[in-house]
Amino acid sequence: MKPALLIIDMQEDFLDESSPLFVKGGREIIPNIEMLLSFFRKQNLNRIFIKREHRGSIDIDKPRIPYGGKVLLPNSEGAKIVKELFPMESEIVVIKKRFSAFFHTELDLILRRLQIDTLILTGVQTPNCIRATAVDGVSYDYDVIVVSDGTASSSDEVQKANLFDLEKMGIKILNVNDVIEFIKKQLVV
Repeated sequence: MKPALLIIDMQEDFLDESSPLFVKGGREIIPNIEMLLSFFRKQNLNRIFIKREHRGSIDIDKPRIPYGGKVLLPNSEGAKIVKELFPMESEIVVIKKRFSAFFHTELDLILRRLQIDTLILTGVQTPNCIRATAVDGVSYDYDVIVVSDGTASSSDEVQKANLFDLEKMGIKILNVNDVIEFIKKQLVV
């Protein structure tokens, strides 16, 4: 097993209560993602940060965004990854325009070059970007684990329903501690 931790959309525009993109519970998962990130760094395992960005006035995404395209603008405060999870210079950052981290990005190429076979997904929000990335990951033949307490949705009901549904697709659902133990066992073998 060769895992990569994907930290998806842990950006200020998703975690700021005044933002139209605010995801309830997003801030609460930061300590759990920090724990996984610390473990992956200590084990020298691959970490990939996924950011969503939009160009603004002429962006092809604008019709899809009911907020007038004034969110997740490159180099804006809202597009920044939160300080608690900010990537080191040596860590990979992938910019996406849609829900899936695979859609029109170099993510699959990066993963294949690194010989990654297992994706550990964290971030926001489960019914959108986490789900789309998980389903695409399985479609590309990766083993996918969604971290139940390292992801968040707009409500507990939405979170539970999506995790239930993803598990029925063959995607593993584990909490942070179980992910760490699972990887430790794989590294010993």
